[in-house]
Amino acid sequence: MKNYKKDFPIFKNNDLTYLDSGATSQKPQVVLDAVSEYYESYNANIHRGIYKIAEKATKAVDDARKKVATFINAASPDEIIFTKGTTESINLVMYTLGMELIKKQDVIVTTVMEHHSNFVPWQQLAEKKQATFQVVDITEDGKLDEEQILEYTKRAKIFAFTYVSNMLGTINWVSKIIKKVREQNPEIIILIDAAQAVPHKKVDVQELDCDFLVFSGHKMLAETGIGVLYGKKNLLNHMSPFLYGGDMINEVSIKKTTFASLPSKFEAGTINIAGIISLAAAIDYLADLDMESVQKHEKELAIKCIGDLEKLGGITVYGPQDSFSRSGVVSFTVEGIHAHDIGQILADKNICVRSGHHCTMPLHTRLGIAASTRASFYIYNDEKDIEAFIDGIKEAKRLFRA
Repeated sequence: MKNYKKDFPIFKNNDLTYLDSGATSQKPQVVLDAVSEYYESYNANIHRGIYKIAEKATKAVDDARKKVATFINAASPDEIIFTKGTTESINLVMYTLGMELIKKQDVIVTTVMEHHSNFVPWQQLAEKKQATFQVVDITEDGKLDEEQILEYTKRAKIFAFTYVSNMLGTINWVSKIIKKVREQNPEIIILIDAAQAVPHKKVDVQELDCDFLVFSGHKMLAETGIGVLYGKKNLLNHMSPFLYGGDMINEVSIKKTTFASLPSKFEAGTINIAGIISLAAAIDYLADLDMESVQKHEKELAIKCIGDLEKLGGITVYGPQDSFSRSGVVSFTVEGIHAHDIGQILADKNICVRSGHHCTMPLHTRLGIAASTRASFYIYNDEKDIEAFIDGIKEAKRLFRA
């Protein structure tokens, strides 16, 4: 891949080594331009006005929905629901389908490697419904225990798990797992958290055969405040609305309200039009790059980073060591130095990483650590970024004599 850093204004305006794309990605000029054009040229609400700029805004959102559907190979644009992000998408499914489906003593399954957004909602649902909440463990090499998955999901109603771990960098073999789970339990509902997958690799929801898949725009070059819930149409049609209000109704009378068809049923009020337009522009940008090339580039950087870290000594890197099972995420601890101190020393050199539990406290507890440092790579990173990062770690070890 060529050096894409020049497409991102933030690198022209700041001397940054940005290694925190797992938290949020930077935005290319084409995405910023698309948002500016909307506000400067056709800012209007959608599905309401019949004047020209309103019709243009409506078309932009409708076209964006089609682009998202194509990008993840959904069967229909109606299966694409725009939300505020991954967290809201998961909560939408939990509060609608989950609240209706789960009864006392039913089983809900998730995993220990989940982000809190795909752990806490299901934990809370289990508490409210007096259901059984089962958490799949990981193996010593940072992969899901597939035997335990099959054991726990035999009679489960819901199984929610991540495509790619935001801490371990583990890429789960989702299609294989889903196929095995469905063979023994065809009625189970399966939700995939793809927040760390869709921005970095090719994702095909029909091939996966998941019931729901969720992701966020801000991790894939778009604005914050825009996310996607993909759901199979037959399930979405039978689910109750999540929010009530304007634009999600068909007819309102004193006695009764009927709701709009998909996808409007789940998009009450004025949705994030600018965010949706930014997501469409981001998808265009990524589609031009080829997602397989994106994934290959990030894997190569991650493997080099791991190798360079291990040469320093006294460093533990978490997650799979083989490139096949690893994304562009590298989490580690340095013996004798707290993760926050590592983060501060790097920050003083304008090297941006994440330090803490990365919203994966159960996983950190499972690993026997309180915090870790995480470097996460994207299309605008190169080997020079790794060199600066490694120099920063050397400086930290020198200061702490670790």
